[in-house]
Amino acid sequence: MDFSQLFSQADAIGRAVALLLLLMSVASWVVILWKAWLLRRAGGDVDRSTVAFWQAPSLAEAQQRVAAFDREKLVLPLIEATQAQAPGSLAAAGDRSQQLTRMLRDALHAVLDKLQFGQVLLATVGSTAPFVGLLGTVWGIYHALTGIAAAGTISIDKVAGPVGESLIMTAAGLAVAIPAVLGYNIFGRLIGRIEADLEGFALDLRELVAHHAGGA
Repeated sequence: MDFSQLFSQADAIGRAVALLLLLMSVASWVVILWKAWLLRRAGGDVDRSTVAFWQAPSLAEAQQRVAAFDREKLVLPLIEATQAQAPGSLAAAGDRSQQLTRMLRDALHAVLDKLQFGQVLLATVGSTAPFVGLLGTVWGIYHALTGIAAAGTISIDKVAGPVGESLIMTAAGLAVAIPAVLGYNIFGRLIGRIEADLEGFALDLRELVAHHAGGA
């Protein structure tokens, strides 16, 4: 008995569980493939952008050089944040060093939100897919038991379909959860590495701009 036969013989709840697992799998794989592409580009962009920045002779030239390398717009928002001005508002209160800290922190949070997008979905799929599969397993066993009770005797034809359905649901739940968990953990480490590079760059950038402002 193949999967299509099991699906056609399942009731509404069994089909709903199977469709839910399919949707979870498709969504997690879309996120996994997209984030693998994004983080691969992002890691290289951050390295090249920071090198180009520190090799530039001036802040204006550095911004132009970074714009050529920063395809995912991860470093450029930090540089632009140091140039933001809001005269007459609380954002402009305090000395220049405090303003820079506040603006760079906000810009860094926005950049990290972009990198972390999709992590919640992977974590959710990884933690819930086994239980969704377990629901299908329990429902399949329930069908097997009701089939035996209705027949009054134990026969292969009464239990094979429901038991086979339950075993497939268990395997499907694990097949959906494992890639999501692996993707979440791997991407979490990559994001942490990029985050450390961006935080270090933001700290150095704040000191540089504050020094320029103090010397102006």
